[in-house]
Amino acid sequence: MKRFAYLPVAILSIAALVGACASMQQQGLDLVTRAVQASGGPVALGGVKTISQKGTVKQWEPEQSAAAGGEMRYASESTLTSVTDVASRTTRNDWVRNFQYPAPRTFTFSEVVSPEAGYVAGIDSNGRTKQSQESNPPAHTMSGLRMAAVQRELLRGSPLLVLEMFKNPASLAAVGDITVGGVAYPAVNYLAGDQTLTVMFDRTTGLPARIRTLDYDYVWGDVTYDLVLSDWQTVDGVRVAMTRKYELNGRVVMETKISEARLNAPLPADRLVIPAAYRAPARPAATGAVPYQWIIRRQFIGVYLDSDQPSYDTKASPGLRLVELGPGVQHQVGGSHHSLVVEMKDHVVVYDAPVSDWQANWVLSAVRAKYLRKPVKYLVLTHHHMDHTGGIRAYASEGATIVTGKGTAEHWKRVLAAPYTRNPDLAPKDLTRTPIVEVADKWVHSDGQREVHAYVLAPNPHAEGLMIGYIPAIRLGFVTDVWSPGAGALPDRLNPGLASVVAGVKKAGIAPLKFAGGHGSTADYAPLAALEGR
Repeated sequence: MKRFAYLPVAILSIAALVGACASMQQQGLDLVTRAVQASGGPVALGGVKTISQKGTVKQWEPEQSAAAGGEMRYASESTLTSVTDVASRTTRNDWVRNFQYPAPRTFTFSEVVSPEAGYVAGIDSNGRTKQSQESNPPAHTMSGLRMAAVQRELLRGSPLLVLEMFKNPASLAAVGDITVGGVAYPAVNYLAGDQTLTVMFDRTTGLPARIRTLDYDYVWGDVTYDLVLSDWQTVDGVRVAMTRKYELNGRVVMETKISEARLNAPLPADRLVIPAAYRAPARPAATGAVPYQWIIRRQFIGVYLDSDQPSYDTKASPGLRLVELGPGVQHQVGGSHHSLVVEMKDHVVVYDAPVSDWQANWVLSAVRAKYLRKPVKYLVLTHHHMDHTGGIRAYASEGATIVTGKGTAEHWKRVLAAPYTRNPDLAPKDLTRTPIVEVADKWVHSDGQREVHAYVLAPNPHAEGLMIGYIPAIRLGFVTDVWSPGAGALPDRLNPGLASVVAGVKKAGIAPLKFAGGHGSTADYAPLAALEGR
């Protein structure tokens, strides 16, 4: 009988919980209903058949800065013409993108994205896939990863988002006030597929003010990514935000200014067509652990490799692999970014941790298999940029000491103190006690049998504190970005990056025969040195 005495209490508790959930859902619906009315009302929003917009886009990349933790790099300024057919949920973006970093260049291309397929006509990146290189004219099918990112951002930025939320009340839940910059916004979570958008509303107007996702960044771990909407204008009876800023952890990394917006303008029938040759191999939008920040921000600087594996083109490479460059020295290749692995007497030294913890875990697994579980004792980071350091946590989790260039140690202390609960490849762990060695000029490590070195290149045109590695026993150097050995023919004259390598080798007093690269493969050093003085 005692057991049944608790039954009414349990029933009441369940009823209270159900009631609270229903109340939260109703509060969310009330916020969305007000936003729909403020945006023009359900009739006006429901009557939108096409959306046409023109504007300019500016982008900045924080993790390609000249100094670690320093001023963001101005990446690009673009003009954008966008058209959407609401019924088919298909959008075409025509871009003219003028990049300033990593080198000035212009890409003119178009994207067409439907719920089932994505297509790029033209060259949109230096990181071209096999399909793009073999197509004439250049074109390629979007990867499932890019599809997921594009579809999420199109939904986030749509003036019809509030109407979609209104039509799907079961996917809504009020979450109370969220304070950003001293302003408290009433907010609601909206579940769209496997993505949650947190929409914060302006208390005065009822319009959406911020639309947030909780993303994972390979360097900064758990981050907020907000679309901030302002400068609202009425276009054919519907309110449209003409200024749209994107904030990463509160820092503006992208700003779109809409100069022209039209609703229900007729669209040519062929405007949104994806050619059959590119529609047939299309993959659906990826789900689960999509690296949104990598996908979005590598496009900021025009180097995104549009593949379903961030580390390599799945249509061109069999995957990552180790290539022996000498006794106990392996070059991890097979992808867009590479590491150097050096066996010592009772441990291993690795140069660079590129892309992600997934790639770092691959290298760690390969090291364990090849070197009888010798631990990685040192991770040497040639410089702080995100694409060569995204796997730092995997090495820190294994107990490695981080060796980094002058002026960067405090940056890595902050990075390793940041939470990373959304990391798909590592369980959270306290990494704040990770040993960090900052190299002022040179670093020499010996186990009594073999030495490994690192030298700061100062000055260089790429990043403060950038280092090259050197393995004296086989006269092999390791270099990232200022030279990509084997990636192409040398120029007739030294450019600033190559000049910094030659000057750094002379200053260090080393005599490399070859260099391996964080990009590319390997190349003899003598032809590069011979360019000096030309």
